[in-house]
Amino acid sequence: MGGTERDDRLREREAAGASPSVSGGVFPVIRPEIENRVPASSGPVRSLIGMSTVKKAVVRQGFKTGEFVVYPSHGVGQITAIEEQEVAGFKLELFVVSFAKDKMTLRVPTAKAASVGLRKLADAESVTKALTTLTGRARVKRTMWSRRAQEYEAKINSGDLVAIAEVVRDLYRSEAQPEQSYSERQLYEAAVDRMTREIAVVDDITETEALKKIEGQLAKSPRRPGKGEVVEAAEGEVEGDNDDIQEEAA
Repeated sequence: MGGTERDDRLREREAAGASPSVSGGVFPVIRPEIENRVPASSGPVRSLIGMSTVKKAVVRQGFKTGEFVVYPSHGVGQITAIEEQEVAGFKLELFVVSFAKDKMTLRVPTAKAASVGLRKLADAESVTKALTTLTGRARVKRTMWSRRAQEYEAKINSGDLVAIAEVVRDLYRSEAQPEQSYSERQLYEAAVDRMTREIAVVDDITETEALKKIEGQLAKSPRRPGKGEVVEAAEGEVEGDNDDIQEEAA
């Protein structure tokens, strides 16, 4: 084959989209516009790759990572992870519960979640019942303050939203009433804080808005007696702030 004829054949192949190899064979010419073109199917492929990088929620004992929960003695926290640790040669699976406001983290064995009282957030019905509880009359037992303080603290640490609402209701004082003692105020504020946090997460509102809800319900409660006023109460209980129920509250 003459040189001129071979050159003509090569030019024809290049025009057809091929290029010569060192051995005289051919291989496809990669054109820039073809190499940089995005294939039609690349969209779905990219989305699948993106989805695979998102961490899936891990579920244990009915709880999953990322979920807000209530730990009785600390209130609302969030499960940030589920870890496995080895203790005394045994592998232990743990919920990592973060309490951002308190800057605290707890690790709870997944197998003991129920026994320690870890629970899901209250449902809408429970929140409504708790808010309604605030509008009722305070029911204060005729017992020494130290005994009642223990009962209030037990209710707060029970993690039960309605029981906590009862503490808020019983210790609430309007502007027309005598001020709370230091120990009363501490328990009252602890109970209000627990209610505020849970209602805020359940209703997806700010804690300020949740607090306004609570205060609005308390404002609807019956007028409580001032100092020296007496009202009729159930046997074994008294309503208001009579001197005998203030004993040892300071």
